[in-house]
Amino acid sequence: MQYRGLGSSELKVSEISFGTWAIGGAWGNVNDKESLLALEAAMDKGVNFFDTADVYGDGHSERLLAQATKGREDEIHIATKFCRAGDIHDPATYSEASVRAYCEASLKRLARERIDLYQIHCPPMSILKDGSVFGVLDKLQQEGKIRHYGVSVESVEEGMFCLEQSNVRALQVIYNIFRQKPLELLNEANRRGVGILVRLPLASGLLTGKFTAASTFEADDHRRFNENGESFNVGETFAGLGFAKGVELADRLRWIAEGRGNMTRASLRWLLDHEAVTCVIPGFRNVRQVEDNLAALEVPSFTEAERQRLHKFYQEEVHPFIRGSY
Repeated sequence: MQYRGLGSSELKVSEISFGTWAIGGAWGNVNDKESLLALEAAMDKGVNFFDTADVYGDGHSERLLAQATKGREDEIHIATKFCRAGDIHDPATYSEASVRAYCEASLKRLARERIDLYQIHCPPMSILKDGSVFGVLDKLQQEGKIRHYGVSVESVEEGMFCLEQSNVRALQVIYNIFRQKPLELLNEANRRGVGILVRLPLASGLLTGKFTAASTFEADDHRRFNENGESFNVGETFAGLGFAKGVELADRLRWIAEGRGNMTRASLRWLLDHEAVTCVIPGFRNVRQVEDNLAALEVPSFTEAERQRLHKFYQEEVHPFIRGSY
């Protein structure tokens, strides 16, 4: 395992870390026993950073992380997020009283005294421009409730605005082979010493190459109920492409697996080849998925010719079909 600095902070995190949305809920059936075994397997392989949120299974993923990391709080870093348990458009959701309550609730579920990275969970631009939430986070940081704070963003515009906030230490961004526009944001963040957490690196599973046009999803899986943005930003599901188009495009990318084992490993390797990326945070539900994701560390990097081929593919074949804030 290699470790990368989280921007200009003192934190060093595993370049492949993991997100815990899938083990909290909204990705179909979950099994806590398998989830805990997978978390243990990841830590045994050197993973020292996990991303979660208070709304993942109504706090379930936070409680699982507390159980899995008990006694290892100093060596295993946790990032969590807040605001989506309330009305994200209501300024009251970001008041000191509200944010403090969200923070205390997460600390209790995580069984920790301090959150390593506390993130605003995809707030609207109006809230970011208001700016008062950053003052609240400054206060919680000064009190020792949080170590650092950042923002999970949906668009390049939002990310660029957050880079202007002096104490933002990390941005969480959707970035993958299907969603390359944020590269300009990543490069600017790197220049300013702000860390980048890449979420949905496999485009909701499309970039694993395991789906066909006939694949279906369980009723409680967001890939079934949010394909067209019915519940939240459409970009959070299948990179905003829609399932049928995503499968079609993924089939045309099968060549990336040549010499790299499979598309999952190749897709993660492509991300890790970017120096501006602090870490990728794929999801998982079992040990097999953890091990497959970590195998990306052992596969060859992409050549310049391959990178150019993928960028041209994105510009000409993918970008015109992406929907939602970007």
